[in-house]
Amino acid sequence: MQTVPHLQPLCFVSSRSGSIKPGKWMKFGKSTFIQPIKIRSSGNALKFELLKSVKHTMLLAMPNSTDGHPTVTATDEDSLINHSAKLEIETMFSKWSPPRYLWRGLSVLILAGQVVIRALKGKVHWRNTLQQLERVGPRSVGVCLLTAAFVGMAFTIQFVREFTRLGLNRSVGGVLALAFSRELSPVVTSIVIAGRIGSAFAAELGTMQVSEQTDTLRVLGANPVDYLVTPRVIACCVTLPLLTLMCFTISMASSALLADAVYGVSINIILDSAKRALRSWDLISAMIKSQVFGGIIATVSCAWGVTTLGGAKGVGESTTSAVVISLVGIFIADFALSYCFFQGAGDSLKSCV
Repeated sequence: MQTVPHLQPLCFVSSRSGSIKPGKWMKFGKSTFIQPIKIRSSGNALKFELLKSVKHTMLLAMPNSTDGHPTVTATDEDSLINHSAKLEIETMFSKWSPPRYLWRGLSVLILAGQVVIRALKGKVHWRNTLQQLERVGPRSVGVCLLTAAFVGMAFTIQFVREFTRLGLNRSVGGVLALAFSRELSPVVTSIVIAGRIGSAFAAELGTMQVSEQTDTLRVLGANPVDYLVTPRVIACCVTLPLLTLMCFTISMASSALLADAVYGVSINIILDSAKRALRSWDLISAMIKSQVFGGIIATVSCAWGVTTLGGAKGVGESTTSAVVISLVGIFIADFALSYCFFQGAGDSLKSCV
């Protein structure tokens, strides 16, 4: 009968201990390497021979600062590989930059904090502030009042038709007054200001940033936040509540005239119903909302302007993006403030029924 010799697994030899352990697997640390084994067969016996392990080295020549002759040093290949891997990782992270929308959002918060601090310290350019007040206020009155008048008449058509059919003519004025004071007047006025003033702020500051005029202000010793940003924020926060009150008045007047002329509901009934439904807190909340909206418009527009990149194309993109972000911020802030101001069941219309 022919017998087949039983072969054990190959031997792995550690360079640290130099011992051979057949039939077992060995654990290797960081400084342990495997020596290759050459197997020879002579008859029925197997012979194992250890081969000399070769570790590649590299010669580096560097000039010597003392005598001018090159100094030769030997460097392991493993160390060079590790060093190159570290350089690749460092290069990869050095080229990484956060997304633009992220650092622009952070710039809004930083700019808002700087404006508050500088305003509390009294470091405001008052001449520029007066110019911005005139620009945001008197020059924007016409478009704001025109928009408020037509929005008021549009809502009057919807409310009067339905309430007249239900026999609730005396409640029309109260519903319109609450809708205008709490929501429509602050939001509509802020939307108009965001489209007219916010876009102008972003375009102006973006052009100044691209043409390096803001750097010129720093060279002359002027703080761009004091000279450019703070006056615009103050102007929007001060002017927008006044515009909101004016828009509310025009909306109620246009609604009363339309209800009397088209649907036969007397102006006295509309105004008396509005007087009974309105509370002082309704107008105060409208002014608080409009002030917050003004701060959002001015801060976002200025932040988008001073972070403009890419020339004329970048100015256009910053202007469009500033208006969009301002409108989104207005709607989010309106929801948050309405949720805080008006909770629970209301009883404002009880006296109007």
